[in-house]
Amino acid sequence: MRLPAEAVAATALIEVVRISGLPTAPGAPYPGGTAALWTGNGAADALTLIGTLPGSQQHRCGFSPGWGIRAYDASLEPALFEAAFCFTCHEVRMHGPAVPRALAQQFFDPDTVEGRALLARFRAQVPGPPAG
Repeated sequence: MRLPAEAVAATALIEVVRISGLPTAPGAPYPGGTAALWTGNGAADALTLIGTLPGSQQHRCGFSPGWGIRAYDASLEPALFEAAFCFTCHEVRMHGPAVPRALAQQFFDPDTVEGRALLARFRAQVPGPPAG
């Protein structure tokens, strides 16, 4: 998968979002709660993993992303870019000031080692049921 290189280099923080719906307007953030904040090596490792996602062909599901990231530079506003991942239709949609039109819609293979690792990384941010 291709990411906006200059934005990746400038990223200081990634906000992991558990997406709950679609944006209300073009370019608006995907709604949902913050599941995690990744900085330093955690952010760099995540962007490296995302950048290694193998491509795929489009699958039809209606685009229902469950997870997304927002990348921020050191100023923390506005987000450099946001990427929403649908692991069912293999689609990633990106938007933000650092995203050229050619990168706005891409397809990835979630059934590869990289795709499964990314989904596992996202899922690890959600606390499990309480012990007891």
